[in-house]
Amino acid sequence: MKILITNDDGINAIGIRLLANWAKDLGEVTVIAPEVEQSGMSHAIDFTRPIRIRQVPFPYGITAYSMASTPADCVRFGVMGLKERFDLVLSGINRGVNVGADIVYSGTVGAIFEAARLGTRGIAFSAFPSGQEEASLELPRVYDWIVAHRLLEETPILNVNIPDAPTEIRLTYQGSPYFSDEFVKLEENLYIQQGGQVPDVCPEDIYRDTVAIHQRVTSVTPLLPTRTDMAVFERWRDRQSSNR
Repeated sequence: MKILITNDDGINAIGIRLLANWAKDLGEVTVIAPEVEQSGMSHAIDFTRPIRIRQVPFPYGITAYSMASTPADCVRFGVMGLKERFDLVLSGINRGVNVGADIVYSGTVGAIFEAARLGTRGIAFSAFPSGQEEASLELPRVYDWIVAHRLLEETPILNVNIPDAPTEIRLTYQGSPYFSDEFVKLEENLYIQQGGQVPDVCPEDIYRDTVAIHQRVTSVTPLLPTRTDMAVFERWRDRQSSNR
């Protein structure tokens, strides 16, 4: 199996090394990661300027590249630049969870959305900032769980969040916003966005990713690459057909 690994914390982040160290036993690994941190870049790509891409040293004898662009572009370079056909794209292990409505901002998750767009299935892995090394020990168990349940045969995108001291694995759905931010004025014409975690609006629903991770449950959420509301489309398609 040919595996492409990326992240949004940057090529020198500990999380990507932990992920690659585990994944090298699954198949042939190539690492392509941002030169510097690209958190919050979502599914962005850069097509307005030349992009610096360099082959760089990486542990375990793995071929690796740093790229002065986004996680999505890292996936694009692997497929379109190196012209490789990967069987699986892995992203992470992110320093911080990616759950709830806030995953729309995640470069970690954006990378596997781009993988799906290019025809390759992907898994994003995230963990609490202090628990990346512990989370790496959970990778074999959660991957075996995904394979045993044949989830990658049903969906092209899986978003995995590993809590501290996980007890079980649960299929979840995307919950409510996990963070609340505001613009804080630092000085004249200079602001920064700051915020913190907010309580889940349905704390009793154990199948929400935002709830599961605080119950020490590894959350596995299947995501869709399309943004079309198919229920609305199909309802209106039937109405339009009947009016012809």
